[in-house]
Amino acid sequence: MNSLPTAFPELTRAEEQVMLVLWQRGPSFAKEVQAALPASPPLAYTTVSTIIRVLAQKGFVGHEAFGRTHRYQPLVAQDAYRQFLLRKLLTTYFGGSMGDLLGFHIRTAGLDAAQLGQLVGQAYQQLAPVASSPDASATK
Repeated sequence: MNSLPTAFPELTRAEEQVMLVLWQRGPSFAKEVQAALPASPPLAYTTVSTIIRVLAQKGFVGHEAFGRTHRYQPLVAQDAYRQFLLRKLLTTYFGGSMGDLLGFHIRTAGLDAAQLGQLVGQAYQQLAPVASSPDASATK
């Protein structure tokens, strides 16, 4: 999968829903994507096909032909798009400060010290495999 450029247009809500299906399911036919989308309101098959074509033009989706039908797959990794959105959020609303973003979240979510400690523990667990890998210790 390709990594997302640092400047890229955000997805519309409908495009995002289609990408979430493709990221979850992997390669899928348009009919399968349509069936996996939220049911209210249901999108017509032609609408889903149009959204997929737009995503292909934006470089998010590729396809493999099977006669007259196509199976679509994401070309952009979900984590790459998440990183793009987080970077945009940080830059636009928090002056690039992760501390300001975290402080805002802690304040607005009303987290207490125990919940904050739990979040820090979860973050540490995600970092632990990186910190304990042989390559990580060689670069310290």
